[in-house]
Amino acid sequence: MTTVLVTGAAGFIGFHLTRKLLAAGKRVVGLDNLNPYYDPKLKEARLALLQAEPNFTFVRADLEDRAAISALFDAHRFDAVVNLAAQAGVRYSLENPHSYVDSNIVGFLNILEGCRHHKVGHLVYASSSSVYGGNTTLPFSVHDSVDHPLSLYAATKKANELMAHTYSSLYGLPTTGLRFFTVYGPWGRPDMMLFLFTKAILEGRPIDVFNHGQMQRDFTYVDDIVESVSRLVDHVPPGDPAWSSAHPDPSRSRAPYRVYNIGNHSPVPLLEMIAVIERALGRTAEKRMLPMQLGDVPATFADVQDLVDDIGFKPSTSVETGVGRFVEWYREFYGV
Repeated sequence: MTTVLVTGAAGFIGFHLTRKLLAAGKRVVGLDNLNPYYDPKLKEARLALLQAEPNFTFVRADLEDRAAISALFDAHRFDAVVNLAAQAGVRYSLENPHSYVDSNIVGFLNILEGCRHHKVGHLVYASSSSVYGGNTTLPFSVHDSVDHPLSLYAATKKANELMAHTYSSLYGLPTTGLRFFTVYGPWGRPDMMLFLFTKAILEGRPIDVFNHGQMQRDFTYVDDIVESVSRLVDHVPPGDPAWSSAHPDPSRSRAPYRVYNIGNHSPVPLLEMIAVIERALGRTAEKRMLPMQLGDVPATFADVQDLVDDIGFKPSTSVETGVGRFVEWYREFYGV
């Protein structure tokens, strides 16, 4: 039986991916520190569902705890590792930058070292659409340079891609980076827009609409994310012998290294998304229009052709469907 380590297993994407992998007959070791960045009760509720599965093992530890991560790799033989644990959030990186270096840089190095020394067959890790930063050419392509991040969070994710390439090149460790685009759905994070807006509207409070609503996001439903990730776990990247150092393609290498966008390839204006939420809730939002926040970008839009070419899957869940499922889950989970 294939054994996969999923870090951040009690997190939003990690929870859904772990269930997907277990359903596919894999054994999963899930690592999480259950930190209080948002309500730990939500993480604990996700974890309780996972711990009911016979092929799931939970380990509580911090990524940046070198001894704990080393002991984890010593105790298990992982065929693949999916690193989803990270300090998330663009805006929070303005308030607490050190937590991003601890988790996203030091922690990722510990994962790379564990994979290297224990000959893990494939490391898949979360990057972010935030790495596109100051890029303005749409849709965002993995073949374009991403050297102008607009937040420390984005910079740490770009750093992860560079660190992964180093280990792919030096040690032959196959690595695949995943640039997620605005993931949403049931069991989602309370600091994300859909959760914040749903909660505020149901409680009769105004919602904060940044850049006066003149934003677009490539909202991607969580089931499409985990379908992509689960397929990529088994899609180990070979080195590309045609890769040219004279005209380097950032998405690949002569080393076993790849980077993919995972997005819906369908950007939605923020005001349109709010209208979808209003219809799903049967209520009208009171909107408080505000200027753009530091670290934000006006639009995201994923070119996913490489993903389609390599695994034969393209995210396509509409926001009407996805928001409806989220609202149904929210009402049931919180008894609203």
